[in-house]
Amino acid sequence: MVGQLSGSMAEPLTPRIGLLTGLQAGAFIGLFLGFSLAVVSALTNPDALKRLVQLMCITPLACAILLGPLLGLRRAPMVSTEDPLGEVRQSLEGFSEGQGRWRSLSHVRSDGRTVRIDLHNSKQPLAIVAASIQMTDRFPIRYIVGRGESRSREPMLRGQVLAFIEQRVDLNRRRRTSSSIEVMPASIIEHMEATHHMHRRLFYLLPIILFFAWLEMR
Repeated sequence: MVGQLSGSMAEPLTPRIGLLTGLQAGAFIGLFLGFSLAVVSALTNPDALKRLVQLMCITPLACAILLGPLLGLRRAPMVSTEDPLGEVRQSLEGFSEGQGRWRSLSHVRSDGRTVRIDLHNSKQPLAIVAASIQMTDRFPIRYIVGRGESRSREPMLRGQVLAFIEQRVDLNRRRRTSSSIEVMPASIIEHMEATHHMHRRLFYLLPIILFFAWLEMR
């Protein structure tokens, strides 16, 4: 059995998002924090308009200066600047079955972010997945497999493709919807998880900051 793709080779490090983007992200966090502090200030002392304006203006600047350099060290997800649609179509051209059946020209499309491969009408859907799944190390691919219900056109297709992908791709790289299975590069997943962890820390930290601010302002 083929080993999982993510462990097959070490992925190159992606560039960091940079100081400018980090400053912008820090300022955005500060804007949200400053607005929250301004609300606390308005509730505790509605007449302190000067303090309210200072919180709204100074907090974003302070957060940009303090958090910007740290946020700028985060690595950006690996994003290809080239449209992979032509590459995928060319690599799957050998699986075309002619008019009215599966063809790379009609069944492989792109929505600008993800390449979509419709596996319906093909006599060898698993071979198509095997030939294209290595490309998911560089860009996302969404396999259109239907709902897998008895009234579907090909009720067995979803289960067969899902079982094939589960044996070859890590769980965190797979995303299932009602009619498709998407496989994404590990770099995008890592970036999404890092962003989620940062948002969760801020979510826990914000009530603590607001509580001490309320104690100070009341």
